[in-house]
Amino acid sequence: MKDSTNTITRRNFLRYTASMAAFAGASAFLPTYALAGFGQEKRDVLIPKGPDNIIDLTIGRMPKDIDGRQGKAIGINGTVPGPLIRLREGQDVMLRVKNELQEDTSIHWHGILPPFQMDGVPGVSFDGIKPGETFEYRYTLEQNGTYWYHSHSKLQEQLGHYGPLIVDPAGSDPVQYDREYPVVLSDWTFESPYAVLENLKKSEGYYNYQRRDVGEFVRDVKTNGFGKTVKDYVSFGRMRMSATDISDITGATYTYLMNGRGPAANWNALFKPGEKVRLRFINASAGSFYDVRIPGLKMTVVHVDGQDVEPVPIDEFRIGIAETYDVIVEPKEEKPYTIFAESADRSGYARGTLAPREGVSAPVPAERPRPKRSMKDMGMNMAAMDMGDMNMKEGGMKGMDHAGHDSMEKNKGGMTMKSNPVRHGPDHHGPAAAAVANYQYDRLDEPGIGLGNDGRKVLVYRDLKKLTPNIDTRDPEREVELHLTGNMERYMWSFDGKQFHEVDGPIEFRHNERLRLVLVNDTMMEHPIHLHGMWMELENGNGEYNPRKHTLLIQPAQRISALITPRDKGRWAFHCHILYHMEMGMFRVVQVADESGSIYDAGENYG
Repeated sequence: MKDSTNTITRRNFLRYTASMAAFAGASAFLPTYALAGFGQEKRDVLIPKGPDNIIDLTIGRMPKDIDGRQGKAIGINGTVPGPLIRLREGQDVMLRVKNELQEDTSIHWHGILPPFQMDGVPGVSFDGIKPGETFEYRYTLEQNGTYWYHSHSKLQEQLGHYGPLIVDPAGSDPVQYDREYPVVLSDWTFESPYAVLENLKKSEGYYNYQRRDVGEFVRDVKTNGFGKTVKDYVSFGRMRMSATDISDITGATYTYLMNGRGPAANWNALFKPGEKVRLRFINASAGSFYDVRIPGLKMTVVHVDGQDVEPVPIDEFRIGIAETYDVIVEPKEEKPYTIFAESADRSGYARGTLAPREGVSAPVPAERPRPKRSMKDMGMNMAAMDMGDMNMKEGGMKGMDHAGHDSMEKNKGGMTMKSNPVRHGPDHHGPAAAAVANYQYDRLDEPGIGLGNDGRKVLVYRDLKKLTPNIDTRDPEREVELHLTGNMERYMWSFDGKQFHEVDGPIEFRHNERLRLVLVNDTMMEHPIHLHGMWMELENGNGEYNPRKHTLLIQPAQRISALITPRDKGRWAFHCHILYHMEMGMFRVVQVADESGSIYDAGENYG
């Protein structure tokens, strides 16, 4: 080891955490992030105590300083983000959560697969935690990896109610490294999140200060020609949407945070030249995606959404809300490197420094020009567009055709449409859907809007290959298709055109069946879709090595599919992880029951 005073091996860490006495002896040797990198105090890392493996968490109001400006937050044990929870695969744990707020609260263990009564979603898996009460979450860790936890109550997540969670493997870790840091990305507004939501309902472009103007129209004419530019502007006008609507909420109100600190605070992660450093990126934002790079260093992706993947060397990756990406970096020189997380709409950034010593910084890259939506994002047939086929109507798109699962074929760019698209049936959409994608695209080879045009190697979903094969190799018995829908002008979000309060009942999955979940994005926004309680095996062409994910970032006009084996019965939340989209209706419940219709296992008792 390069620095035995600050870093320990994985094997030693597991030995140290075996008991409370061992924890007391090991506290001086916890990894750097625990004592200095993630926070400044030992309370910022929590390890189960005693024979019952207990962790105590208290949720309450607290002041929060962001780059010298005071705000009001909801913290966990007095910190934002909450303390790092460090668990071990195979442990039975009890997490006691005390609510010191004047309102109900909750904690959802994002990516962890507990019994559904321990999943932490009020109204779905339990009643929530009342003011002054303590709730005991109890479950066995049957997995390992990088995860996080957060409130599932109203808009509390936006106020700081989130934190990192790491589960160490019971055996050896296939990823070799000398030291590690969680890097929690989030967004902060000094406005009330409820005021933010009201502003969005008044005007979906309320925070978009980057709209196209006359000067840009002139520049577009010079680049693309008058006719093509006019068609582009008219199309977006008919959609009642701006081509620069990348994020609902922007740097106009957001400050982007890295481990709870604003860009001016310059969070430091220490290293020594020649070390392998594992950075565990977690996007705990309410409304922001980030493009992450470390100028001067290659990153190797080794772990995604709590799952080991075959190493992928890259220069940059996009992290959707609720996703996690672990990367290895190997700085050779004794100099600082900027950890740069640029918001997808280019309205701001979070940053820290990978540093050989405390208090140093490296140059911050210039922010790139903000990207623009394309006709492809509208779900238009690009070949037809070249022939002048505009198929538009007031308030939406005409034709409502889309390609079925069997109507796609592989080409160099991923998946493309055959000549016989399936007719888009009316049963998929309701009043909360302002438009549908005429054509749907695979897009697994596309890094996302604003990326891939500057020579950097950007991670794409097609790159992800699970390190070990998936267990269930059965063909799917049936297919469930859902469409992501919205009315951006009215700020309504839904599945299949129905907001959550309009649906008749849950989506029914059968216990231990093998099914294919197909998701179609009929909106012009990216949506990070999270399914609780089970893995989604993304069908990206890697067969039995298809990556398992708990959250899928779905691009506009994209058709994506995943194989699922529902192993745990119960009621599970299924939703967009943009907090405001979930709040405004893009939420469903998936119910997993056996043949008798029961969602309970015999002898269950979580009282």
